[in-house]
Amino acid sequence: MSVSLQKGQKVNLSKEHAGLSKVIVGLGWDEAKSSGFLGGLFGSSSQQAIDCDASAIMLKNGKFTDKTDLVYFGNLKHKSGTVNHMGDNLTGAGEGDDEQIVIDLSRVPAEYDKIVIVVNIYQAVKRKQHFGMIKNAFIRLVDARDNKEMCKYNLTENYSGMTAMIFGEIYRHNGEWKFNAVGNGTTDPGLSELCQRFV
Repeated sequence: MSVSLQKGQKVNLSKEHAGLSKVIVGLGWDEAKSSGFLGGLFGSSSQQAIDCDASAIMLKNGKFTDKTDLVYFGNLKHKSGTVNHMGDNLTGAGEGDDEQIVIDLSRVPAEYDKIVIVVNIYQAVKRKQHFGMIKNAFIRLVDARDNKEMCKYNLTENYSGMTAMIFGEIYRHNGEWKFNAVGNGTTDPGLSELCQRFV
């Protein structure tokens, strides 16, 4: 039974799902179509599709210390082999997850205590795009053993003007893995600036 989370809500993955090892982090979003007179006047067809990129930032003692601890479309596999990005989706079209990151919690090296899941809009500033142009954004965690959804967090706030999003974080506390639904938008122009928040 999947738990529907609210912003700031936490769930204990280890306790709720005994023996949990691998989780699939699924992220999804749809482009909100501009409507009405202005939409028709300025034409949304000529605009570039919004390319959202999901990434995992791995932290040691809550800090981002090495660029190799960033798993994203340019570095699909963490050096430990425990965090794998399943590839870039350029448009967000279609049903279900747009991008997936698979994390083997049972093998994540002990020095990592937190994995922050973020999404940023590729070239957001240049393309004049922001999360206000996106709807139906969500993050969900799936147990890889049976592909059953454990929890899901739908982002419902107005994130107009925000170019990046901290969706959630999977963290280790007293030997147990937990998930926190964060849902914080930022105006960081790119992924490197987003990572700087955790330095």
